[in-house]
Amino acid sequence: MSRAPRADGQSPAPHVADRHEWIRVHGARVNNLKDVSIEIPKRRLTVFTGVSGSGKSSLVFDTIAAESQRLINETYSAFVQGFMPNLARPEVDVLDGLTTAIAVDQQRMGGDPRSTVGTATDANAMLRILFSRLGKPYVGPPGAFAFNVPSVSASGAIKVERGAKKAEKVSFHRVGGMCPRCEGRGAVSDLDLSQLYDDSKSINEGAFTVPGYTGGGWNSRLYAESGFFDPDKPIRRFTKKELHDLLYREPTRMKIAGINMTYEGLIPRIQKSMLSKDTESMQPHIRAFVERAVTFTTCPDCDGTRLAEHARKAKIKKISLADACRMEIRDLADWVRTLKEPSVAPLLTALQQTLDSFEEIGLGYLSLDRPAGTLSGGEAQRVKMIRHLGSSLTDVTYVFDEPTAGLHPHDIRRMNDLLLRLRDKGNTVLVVEHKPEVIAIADHVVDLGPGAGTAGGTVCFEGTLDGLRGSDTVTGRHLGDRASLKDAVRTPDGVLEIRGATANNLRNVDVDIPLGVLTVITGVAGSGKSSLVHGSIPAAEGVVSVDQAPIRGSRRSNPATYTGLLDPIRKAFAKANGVKPALFSANSEGACPTCNGAGVLYTDLAMMAGTATTCEDCEGKRFEASVLDYTFGGRDIAEVLAMPVTEAEEFFATGEARTPAAHKILQRMSDVGLGYLTLGQPLTTLSGGERQRLKLATHMAEKGGGRSVFVLDEPTAGLHLADVEQLLGLLDRLVDAGKSVLVIEHHQAVMAHADWIIDLGPGAGHDGGRVVFEGTPADLVATRSTLTGQHLAEYVGS
Repeated sequence: MSRAPRADGQSPAPHVADRHEWIRVHGARVNNLKDVSIEIPKRRLTVFTGVSGSGKSSLVFDTIAAESQRLINETYSAFVQGFMPNLARPEVDVLDGLTTAIAVDQQRMGGDPRSTVGTATDANAMLRILFSRLGKPYVGPPGAFAFNVPSVSASGAIKVERGAKKAEKVSFHRVGGMCPRCEGRGAVSDLDLSQLYDDSKSINEGAFTVPGYTGGGWNSRLYAESGFFDPDKPIRRFTKKELHDLLYREPTRMKIAGINMTYEGLIPRIQKSMLSKDTESMQPHIRAFVERAVTFTTCPDCDGTRLAEHARKAKIKKISLADACRMEIRDLADWVRTLKEPSVAPLLTALQQTLDSFEEIGLGYLSLDRPAGTLSGGEAQRVKMIRHLGSSLTDVTYVFDEPTAGLHPHDIRRMNDLLLRLRDKGNTVLVVEHKPEVIAIADHVVDLGPGAGTAGGTVCFEGTLDGLRGSDTVTGRHLGDRASLKDAVRTPDGVLEIRGATANNLRNVDVDIPLGVLTVITGVAGSGKSSLVHGSIPAAEGVVSVDQAPIRGSRRSNPATYTGLLDPIRKAFAKANGVKPALFSANSEGACPTCNGAGVLYTDLAMMAGTATTCEDCEGKRFEASVLDYTFGGRDIAEVLAMPVTEAEEFFATGEARTPAAHKILQRMSDVGLGYLTLGQPLTTLSGGERQRLKLATHMAEKGGGRSVFVLDEPTAGLHLADVEQLLGLLDRLVDAGKSVLVIEHHQAVMAHADWIIDLGPGAGHDGGRVVFEGTPADLVATRSTLTGQHLAEYVGS
C-alpha cells in the first residue's frame, strides 16, 4: 500500500472504535494513484498539496467526491437515474465513512446565453417575488418578471394583498417577462446577407455559403425544391416577394422528394439552429461562420435588460427590476436594507443574506445581470459557494479546487475565514491548494507526489503543518520560498499606449505599457485588470493573448494533436516502416475498428446508468492490432502516446528515435511546466492553468508575423511552489528573446520578479478602475501606497 510512514507531528492512526470519525480510503488506483490508502479526519479542514499532476484531484474529486455522488444517485429510482450523469465506481478497494459530498470546482458556469449571476444563485428568483409583491404598477406573479419565460398574452384578474390594505382585483395581460424582440438575451443579431449567399449565383449553382447548406444536402434541396422561386435564377434577380420568401417566410409544411418537411425563411432558420446556441459549444467551422456573419448589438426594445416592457415598468422606491440587476451587488444589498415592508420580511431577510454573502466572498463588485459565461474560473467557484454559506446542513463534505484562484493576497484571508466557517459548522472541508496562506490554516495536510504523472500518485506525507515543514518532501522544502526583488530591472525599448480606456469599470484610464520587458498588472479581483488588458489593448498583429479558456476539440484531442507533435511522430513511424502516416492516427486509418479509435465502448442502458468499458479488442490502446506491429525506437505508437512529456523528450532526443521536430515541441512543453502530462491525455481533463501553459507552448513555436507581445492571464494558476521558479525562468527567456511579456497576476513571486508594475484599484467595481501605481517593484514596496504594495512588502520581508 502506498502510505507514508508516520513521523513526529503527524496525525495518529484511527482506532476501530472511532472509525466513524474518519473517511477511510484503501487501495485507490484512479488515474495515477498507486494503491493509495489514507484516513482523513472528519469535521476538519484538510489541505491536499503536491506538484501539478501528483494525484490530488484524482484522490479528492475523482475518488472521494465521485463515489459519494454515485452512492447518492443510487438512492433514486432507476427512472430518475436515467436523467442523471452516468457515474462509474472509482477504482478503489474500500471507501468508508463517506458523507454527502458537495464539489465546488472551477468549471465555467453555464453556456446558456440567458444564464446570469442572478439566475445561477437564488438572488434573481427572490427579486422577482419581491417585485411581484411590492412593485407598482402590479403586473402579475413572479413569472411576469422572468426573462427566460416568454411574454404570452393572457387575461383575467387576481386578488392582491397590499400590506394592511384590503384585497383588490388587478387585471393583468402577461405571464412571462421575456423581451419578445431579443427573447431574453439582451442582444439582437444582425446578419450580413453577403455571408449567407453569393447573389450572383442561383441556388442550383451553389449560392449558399452557410455551413450545412452547401453540396446539395437536404437544407439546400429544401430551398431549391420549395417552388417559391426559380432555383436556376441568380438571387440578385429575385423579386421582392421571392427574396422575402427566401429570407423571411413563415414556417410552411411541404413535401420534398416524398418526405414531409417544414420550409422556413433562411434567416429565422439560421437564428434557431445557430444563433440560439452558446458560441463555445459550436463546432469550429460554425463558430467561424457566426463570428464572420453576425453582429450582436444591444436590444433596442429592452436596452439590454432582457425584460419585456411590463416587467420594466413596475418599480419599488423608483427602482425597477432591471435597475436592481444592473447595480453592483453591494449597492443592491444597501438598497434592500432600506425596504421595511413587514408582509415580505422573511423574503427580505433571505435576499439580504444572499447579497451579503457575495460581498463577504469578495464578489460584491459583480452585478446580477452579469452573464455567467463571462466569469473567470475563480469567480465561478466563489459564486457556487454562495448557496452553501447560509446552508443549515452539517456533516457535509465540501470539496474545493484551488478556491484562491484569481484572488489578490488581500482577499485570500477572507476566503480562509469562509473555509474555516464551513468547518466550524460541523462539516468536513477538503481543499486542493498550492498557496502557503491556505496550507497554513489546515488542521491536516496530505502531500502527494513525489513527482507528477507516473512519478506521483503516492502519499509522501500526512499530518500537521509543522510536520510538513520538517518533512523532506518537495512541498515541505519549498513552503518557505520567497522570491526577492531584482537587483536591476530591464530598460523598455518602447511603449504600448492606452488612452481613455473606459471598458467596464475603467475610469478614462491613460497608461503606457512598456515594451521589451516583463510587465505585471496587479490589483484586487474586480479592480479592472482584465478590462485594461483584454478590453483596451488593440488586438493587433503583434499581440497574442494566452488565456485559460477551454481548448476547442473533442475528447479525442490530446496534447500531441493540439501542439502538432503527432505530425512529426507519425511521419517518423511511417518512414521507419515504409507505410502511410495515416496508419498512426487513432482518428484515421489506424483506428481500432471496434471502438473507432476511442479506446472505450459506451453502452446505453436506457433508464439505468450507462457504462463505458475498455475496448477488449485494442485494450484501450485505440489502434488496430496490426498497427501496433510497427515500431520506432523499439516502441509502438500506443506506447509513445502513453509517455509523459519528460520521457518522450528524452526518447526523441538521441539514438535511432532521434526526431528533432518532435523534440523541439516537447522541450517547449517541458519549459512551461507540463513535463508530467502524457502525450495522449484527453484535453478535456486539463485544468485552466494547464490549458494556458499548453497554449503558451504552442505560441512559442510561432515565427515571424510580428507576434512580439505575449499577454498571460494568471499563469501561476495550478502551479506548485516548486514550479513557480521555473515559470519565472520561462518568462525571462521570452523577454530575453525579444518578446514583450504582459502578465495579469496575483502571485507575489511574479510581482517581485517584474521589471514594471501597473497596479489598479484601489478597490473593486466602482471603487476600482484607476491606475494607483506605476513603477518598479522596489518602488512599490518602498511606498507601500496600495494594498498590493503592502502585501508585496510583507512577502519580500521589507
